[in-house]
Amino acid sequence: MSCEDPAPGGAAADTLLTLADVERAAAAVLPAGVRDFVAGGSGSERTLAANREAFDRVFVRPRVLRDVSRCATGADLLGRPARMPVAVAPVAYQALVHPDGELAAARAAKAAGVPFTVSTLSTVPVEEITALGGRVWFQLYWLREPGRALELARRAQDAGCEALMLTVDVPWMGRRLRDVRNEFALPERVRAAHLDGGGPSAAHRRAAGASAVAVHTGQEFSSALTWSQVAELRAMTRLPLLLKGVLAAEDAVRAAEFGVDAVVVSNHGGRQLDGALPSVEALPEIAEAVGGSCQVLLDSGVRSGTDVLRALALGASGVLVGRPPVWGLAAAGEAGVHRVLGLLAAELSDALGLAGCATVADARRLRTVRLGAPAGAAGRAGPAGAAVRDRPDGSGARADAARSETGGPQPGRRPAGP
Repeated sequence: MSCEDPAPGGAAADTLLTLADVERAAAAVLPAGVRDFVAGGSGSERTLAANREAFDRVFVRPRVLRDVSRCATGADLLGRPARMPVAVAPVAYQALVHPDGELAAARAAKAAGVPFTVSTLSTVPVEEITALGGRVWFQLYWLREPGRALELARRAQDAGCEALMLTVDVPWMGRRLRDVRNEFALPERVRAAHLDGGGPSAAHRRAAGASAVAVHTGQEFSSALTWSQVAELRAMTRLPLLLKGVLAAEDAVRAAEFGVDAVVVSNHGGRQLDGALPSVEALPEIAEAVGGSCQVLLDSGVRSGTDVLRALALGASGVLVGRPPVWGLAAAGEAGVHRVLGLLAAELSDALGLAGCATVADARRLRTVRLGAPAGAAGRAGPAGAAVRDRPDGSGARADAARSETGGPQPGRRPAGP
């Protein structure tokens, strides 16, 4: 089926009190095929569900008797200030959910004082988004023709993007069964502005028993991306460089050695390898391993300001949010995205104060406890609250393996450039 246009109307943004409210409002107006495209994961969607389950196991030890009469949510992201440690993640084809697409979302991000990440598969050219004047990062998929990938990176740099984010976990699109069952294809009005000259592509042609979007990306994306291309991209630009899709500490350490400014701990929102580790479970080990040699951002499963607090306590410099802004866009256009980011800011400020933290830096010194965590989970209690990982054979596991505790590392950043 070729998906239909979103239904007109939507919710009044000020009636949405949580991101779950926003998701429900979006679901009420989106056609089923589009709703599945946005919400779905790969395979049996175990990793998609595990992202939330893992967050829900993390509990914070609040501190008391601290002056929290003023709680500041400001943070450093890639060497520049943001009003909160949050960036809008890259999401493809946002005109699917609202006619204004990425333009509306980018305007809301600018108003909220956070970076907006333009996808390679944006329906709006990067130049139109940077012209809005907000902080803009550009997400790059490595294309089958390497020259095109580098050309796109230069285009983003010339357009005024502040950073390049190379996605490294998509040699091809994961098998997203909702889209396969729906035989999902893009409507003619929704085009990839940076590919195919913005014209029609395989993504618009229904394929029996397949996702047309997956067919298209299979034609466009390279499965031969290696560290050589990371080095090539690093040498090409002095913009801050992020690698998105890192779950192994070894890869994060190597990224820092290649001059990468930040790694994004991400399983692509459960849309790539089904069975991949929840991002928040991988976070403490990666933050400890890089030791401040680059920033560490968390992606996948963030649904509240308390989740942002948890990520900070576990060692993140900040987080990316992907689906929630798209839900806001579907539910109420630009006002809906603004509502999503406003809710995150208000919830984070509330969580900081109730945890005894006047600043984001204070949150990175909080201790966390994991309840119901599987045996061998990273971050069990060690001397003086240090993060200690169990040995691979599990012999280092504490007697109560259902509980683990850590104090989050405090990552910094490297100067941009090779």
